[in-house]
Amino acid sequence: MHDSKRSPRSAIGARRIEHDYRELKHGLGLGHFEGRTWHGWHHHTTLVTAAHPFITGLRLAADPKAPGAA
Repeated sequence: MHDSKRSPRSAIGARRIEHDYRELKHGLGLGHFEGRTWHGWHHHTTLVTAAHPFITGLRLAADPKAPGAA
């Protein structure tokens, strides 16, 4: 769907998803896995995904007006 046809709410949601994905990939190392097994990949992505809300909570506790506060 073209950006001009999105509702403002869906555009905000899309930006939130893009932000979270960038944070997972660059800030928490989602893209750093170089293993060879599915089990290793699953372990890595599980730990990165579990770290994301923890890091977000720390950021919001330090600054409640930080980006990502809902």
